[in-house]
Formats: sequence, structure tokens, C-alpha cells
Amino acid sequence: MKNRSIDGDRRRFLFALAGTGALAGLEALLPGYARGEALSPRAGMAAQVKGGTPRPVSLDLTVRRERVAIAGGHATGVTVNRSIPAPLIELWEGQEARLRVHNQLDEDTSIHWHGLLLPFQMDGVPGVSFPGIAPGASFEARFPVRQRGTYWYHSHSGMQEQVGLTGPLVVHPAGPPRVSTDREYVVMLNDWTFEDPHRLMTRLKSSGDYYNFDQRTVDHLFEDVQKRGLAATLGDRLAWHRMRMAPTDIADVTGATYTYLMNGRHPSVGWEGLFRPGERIRLRVINASAMTYFNFRIPGLAMTVVGADGEEVEPVETDEFQIGVAETYDVVVEPKAGIAYTLMAESMDRSGYALGTLAPRVGMRAAVPVLREPPRRSMISMGMDHTGMAGMNHDAMGPGNMDHAGMAGMSHDAMGPGNMDHAGMAGMNHDAMGPGNMDHAGMAGMNHDAMGPGNMDHAGMAGMSHDATSHGNMDHGAMSGMGVAAVVGGAGPIVARHEPGGHGPGNINVAEVQRDRLGERGTGLENVEHRVLTYSQLRNVVPMRDGRPPSRTIELHLTGNMERYMWSFDGVKYSDAEPIDIVLGERIRLVLVNDTMMEHPIHLHGMFMELENGQGDRLPFKHTLSVLPASRASLLLTADEPGRWAFHCHLLYHMDAGMFRVVRVAPAEAFDHA
Repeated sequence: MKNRSIDGDRRRFLFALAGTGALAGLEALLPGYARGEALSPRAGMAAQVKGGTPRPVSLDLTVRRERVAIAGGHATGVTVNRSIPAPLIELWEGQEARLRVHNQLDEDTSIHWHGLLLPFQMDGVPGVSFPGIAPGASFEARFPVRQRGTYWYHSHSGMQEQVGLTGPLVVHPAGPPRVSTDREYVVMLNDWTFEDPHRLMTRLKSSGDYYNFDQRTVDHLFEDVQKRGLAATLGDRLAWHRMRMAPTDIADVTGATYTYLMNGRHPSVGWEGLFRPGERIRLRVINASAMTYFNFRIPGLAMTVVGADGEEVEPVETDEFQIGVAETYDVVVEPKAGIAYTLMAESMDRSGYALGTLAPRVGMRAAVPVLREPPRRSMISMGMDHTGMAGMNHDAMGPGNMDHAGMAGMSHDAMGPGNMDHAGMAGMNHDAMGPGNMDHAGMAGMNHDAMGPGNMDHAGMAGMSHDATSHGNMDHGAMSGMGVAAVVGGAGPIVARHEPGGHGPGNINVAEVQRDRLGERGTGLENVEHRVLTYSQLRNVVPMRDGRPPSRTIELHLTGNMERYMWSFDGVKYSDAEPIDIVLGERIRLVLVNDTMMEHPIHLHGMFMELENGQGDRLPFKHTLSVLPASRASLLLTADEPGRWAFHCHLLYHMDAGMFRVVRVAPAEAFDHA
């Protein structure tokens, strides 16, 4: 058994030290916004932007490597103007920005202005839009500011964003804001590791679950057998083995090495923001982490979502939202009472959390919620096709919940992987049974109520044929009568089916069923009792500017192999892929199909996409979209920004492994002569 202890004694010591308050003095390098200073301090009853009236901004940013106090310890990180996280940049819509980056590292660096509309030469992606910034060199990004909202900036070089080079960026409107508030705070979320990120990547390549301590054990096997029967348990294990995954595979990198930070603060210390009861406060929530999805909530305080990825949306009141890597949400809260409120940003796999407090007085604290139970992947994440199963109810369908106890005549003597005796299963043929090749033709009358990991009731499965059973290859086409809503829990239709196989050497599976999951809650939030934001609720405040129908559709599959830690588009890593060419001014439909069993936050540089979420002519803009497992998401794009633009998964180690493409936008004649 490999040793996965990652400075465990040091971490326990730091948590103990934090309880005494001694860590508070270790954060001298935190920028002002991380110390709880409001962007727009209240002046009487009027909200004022920091620094006065709108103006051009000229700013110098110096990148260094230095010893810093962070995450309850000391480490060498990459700072900007001597701080981690990097300082807040405030720009004004309609004004000019001149941002000069000076590289004092001994390696190349870069800064990408995430979500900003600017000339592609200013976009900051080495090898795509510019060569990078050499040691000792400087680079100026100079551009007119054409938008407003919450954005951020980060390095696109050498995994530097994992070691500190991330910062918030706020663009204030040229005129009065659509939503007025009394205070504004940046709430920036990061994941910090004391490991070298390149070493971390090596460990992932050696074992994709290296940092996942939430594994099923032999004890779990015996418990499942006792609860569900041997057939159900082994069938479940075979299914997940075929996918080279487990229902516990929620995050590649976890709290085993990560400390989760809010505005640079260790959770035992926490970030603090102040308010006066009755004020309206805008929280600009930015997920600037390398690999971590967060579930964000403020117990006892409702949030009204007014912005997504920097763009305004019609207000949606909610109690919690899941925020993918590189996404931003603006929320407005109105604390009425003179009490403290906890800002809880729980990692999606629930291996840790980032923490903050809103309080009327310095030092006030509210109760910190305990971490909830780790979530599990469901069978829906496998992309299985259950269309046509007569009478089947897949409510709460999840992985491993299959109970085959009612399979009359079934003999499982000495049943083990590769040693299954199905002689007593009346009419059942399990030739070449593997997780994903199931042919359930003939399963009429099946009742799968509360079908989840291991809870499948197959009491009436006489005559079942499981030829060549394997989970990516299940053929349920003959199971007549099963409604689509039952398969997906009413979240949306099955919009496409694909045969298994194909999509390049880097793909281990093709989702047989690709569902519209925009109306579904994020992983782990399916059954919480309060309100949870979904993509289907986002609605633009203005009608679409381009009403033309798309001239063509570009479909890309998100592909990977967790066991070998290979990630790509269409099974082809970036180094072997051709650019995606789009004619300047063309209106296209971009379809993203997630064939993997993990979420992927897909980011397009330089342009906004319109998410086809059923909101008519008010489709919301997105620059980053979290695509759920076995789902199919459709976006519209008007290619009005010429140049070479990066297009990639924003999970840092997925991008580094090859889940990256270049989108080229140019006049048609440029491609004719290419």
C-alpha cells in the first residue's frame, strides 16, 4: 500500500495552532480585499466605487517568486506586487486599461485576463496569442474596456496559478449599476497545496485516485453483500471497474493535499467582512482554484443571484449554488439582524472547506456547519440507456444500488469476479458479462423505485439476456414503456444516443445516452432540502443581439481515461489536434458532450457563448460552462472576435494533460489560403 501521508503531522499542528489565533499574524502579505476591506465603502446612503469616478487605469504588476505566509504555513509562491492572492484590479467600462506585467521570475510567465473582451494579442496565452513574458522582460496589455462585471486573472504558464498567480478583477459600469448595493466584497476561492504542482501531476499519472482517500474497501464489499446480495454487489463492482472509476471518484485532487482558502485565508482563521443590519451587500464570488468545485451557501441568509460569469442575469433567489472552476457569480444578500453569518464554501467532494464571516462587528463568528456526507456518482453518470424499460422508475438512480435478491433460481455459489455461476438464473445469458454491455431486452415490468447504487430490484427479471454485458455498452432498447423523465428524474430529455467506442485513443468510454442536465442540481446537492441554483434558471436581462440561426454545428466530446490520467477533446490531446476554424462573423452552435464521469468546466477565451437553456431570446452568456457527466450542452456563438483563442477544460491538470484546443476566427479567405 502506497504512502499517501502529505505532511499530516504539520497540518494537524497548524490546525491546533490556528485554534489559538496564532496563525492570524502569519498573513501579512494578504491584499486589502482579503483583509475584509469593502470595494465600495458606504458613504451616507450612496454607494461609491473605490477611488472615485470612472477613469482610465494604468497599473504595474510585478511577478516574483518569494517566501510567503499562506494556508497556515510558509511556502515559496508566485506573488504579484508581493501578495498572494494577487491584488484586486478595478477597471471602468468605457475607459482604457493599461496593465503592464513585469517578470522577475527565472522562468517565463503570463497573465490571462479571464472573461475580458480584448484583442487576442493581449489575451495572455503563450504559444497561442503571444510568446509569453521572458525572465526580466515586461509586457503591456492595452485595450478599451468593453464590459462590466466580475472577472479574474491568472497565469497560463508552468502551473503558476496553482502556486499563487491568481487575482480578482472587477469592472464597474460606466453609469449607475442595474442593481444598487451598499457594499461590495470579493469572495475569491482557491485551493492551495504545499506540494510542487509538477510532482502532483506525476502522482496523478501514476494513479488517478492518488488523492482520493474515500475508497470502497473489503468491509464495504461485505456490507453491500449483506444489504443487497452477492449478485447485485458484484455486478455493481464490475460496472464501475469497466469505467476505470468508482462512485467515490468525485475530485481528482482533494483535501488530502489541498487547503481551501477564501480570500487567501486559512479556514481556521477565516475571512471577515463587515456590514450594518439592513444593508444590501454584493458578494462577487470567484472560483479561482486549480481543481476544486465548491458548494457555496450562507446558512440562515438567502442569496439573490444577479450575475453569472460577469454578465447580468435576472434575479434568482436561492440558498446554495455549485460553482465550477473559473466561474463567477454575483449575489446580493440583505442581513437584517445584528448577528454573524458564516460563508461556507464546501469542496464538492466534501474533503474540506473555505470559510468566511459576515458580521456587524469585528471578531463576531457564527456556527460553522459540519461537512456533509461525501456524494456518490450515480448510474446516470455512466451514460446508460434505459429507454424502453416498461414501468421502470429510476428515481434517485445511483451507482451500486442494485438488489438482485429477487432473481428466481439464481445460484451464486463461489461467485467472484470471473467465477460467476449463473446456472440457476432462469433464461439468463451472461456471456462475456462486463460492466456496460447489458442487453435487458425482455425486462418488462421492472420496478426500479429509488434505484441508486445497489438498490435495484430485479424481482421480475425472468428471461433476462445479458449477452456481452458491459456498462458502456448497455442495450436496453427492447425494454418497452420506460419514460425518459423516469430515467433522468424529470430533469430533461434524452437528446442523443451514441454507440460505444471511437472518439480517439484517449477515450475510455462514450456515453450511450447524453442527457440535457441543465435543470439538475450539482453533484452532492441533489437531495438537500433547500433551494439550489441550476443553469436552467439563468436568464439574460437583455434579448439576444444575434437572432440568426446557426449556419452549422460543431460537436466536441469531452473524453478521458482516469486510470491513465489522459484528458482530451474527441480522444485527441492538444499536441496532436488541429485548430477549430470558424469564419469571422459566423453564427454556430457548439455542442459539448461529456463522455467522462466527471464534471468539466469548459472555458472559451475572447468571446461569450449563449447557453441554450430554454430561456427563449434571453439565453444567458457564459465564458465557462460546467458540463455534467454523460450530459450534452448546447451553446450559440457569434464569432465576432478575430484571432487565435484558447478553448480548454479549466481543471488545471486536465488542461495540462491535453484537454485543450485552439479556436481560430478569421475571414473566410484566410482559411482558403491556409
